[in-house]
Amino acid sequence: MAKTNTATPLYPDDFKCPISLEIMSEPVILSSGHTFDRRSIQRWLDAGHRTCPITKLPLSDSPSLIPNHALRSLISNYTAHNLTKSNQNQEDPETLISDLTSKSSSFEVKLASIDQLCQLSKRDFELRKRLTESGAVAAVLNCVSRKDFVNLQEKALKLLLNLSLDDDSKVGLVAEGAICNVIAALCGGESADCRATAATVLTSLAVVEVNKATIGAYPFAIRGLITLLKEGGGRERKEAATALYALSSFPDNRRRAIECGAVEILVNSLNSGLERAVEVLGLLAKCRRGREEMVRLDGFVKILIHVLSNGSSRGVQYALLTLNSLCLSSQVICIEALKEGAFELCLRFMEDDNEKVRRNASSLIKVFGGAT
Repeated sequence: MAKTNTATPLYPDDFKCPISLEIMSEPVILSSGHTFDRRSIQRWLDAGHRTCPITKLPLSDSPSLIPNHALRSLISNYTAHNLTKSNQNQEDPETLISDLTSKSSSFEVKLASIDQLCQLSKRDFELRKRLTESGAVAAVLNCVSRKDFVNLQEKALKLLLNLSLDDDSKVGLVAEGAICNVIAALCGGESADCRATAATVLTSLAVVEVNKATIGAYPFAIRGLITLLKEGGGRERKEAATALYALSSFPDNRRRAIECGAVEILVNSLNSGLERAVEVLGLLAKCRRGREEMVRLDGFVKILIHVLSNGSSRGVQYALLTLNSLCLSSQVICIEALKEGAFELCLRFMEDDNEKVRRNASSLIKVFGGAT
């Protein structure tokens, strides 16, 4: 039986990127003096930001990123030391895979095996590859379907999420029937963690374009996400909205979401503080029927104005996008937006450090100009 005393080591907070909150793999120093993981800060800069995420002080047009070799060495040494200690308490991966796939393994053995494989596979590409090539996916999916063992279902979903990290594996997982099991967990998982993780797996699989169509065509996939968005707790609603956003970049899925009543639920979610809902609304507003549904909802323009006044940079970006689509198709909405002060807000956003916000604000100003 696999050992279970495999607690993940706690890393010092200084090792975590202030943006992603993950352990930094390539720490770099910004001109403000703060250190970030290169991938996270580069994504911040690529989005058009020219301020430090922490100090909010302005940066140069081409900010330099200086490698923090000292911190990288500390993280590397700390990780190596803890992995050595951890490995002393872990079974060999091949043994764990054998325990997982064996029909004679007890529930406890499978749970312990999945628990360790989940920890090991998160950062180990080769292990994930071995798992997908060894026939272990079928065993993982079987555990995902075990509603009678909640802990096993939760761990299996997390392992499945790890396996979906690699683009080459995403299509293969779908081909092995992962979607059916994940949707079952999404709609009927015994715990909030199961349902939220199931939504996250769908988001991960939807990174591959062909999977968007496949997932959307499954009965109850989009409807299940919308139900979770309406009835779930905080994390469930957030992950459901994220999955809907990933799927809604495919036009047919936007139509499906609208037919399932997504618009009103998303607007209510946005009004109750789930800002991620506006990202989905921005995509659904590309559909004529989606815009018609939004126009019918009393107070929607005021909700969008509230996001423009108080939201994050990304929230503002998508609120502008949504309002742009609505104003282009409805003179009534355009006039209402002007009365609510949208034009003045757009002028302010022309000085924003996010290029996409500036571009969306500029487009909306032109729409207002044509309406007056």
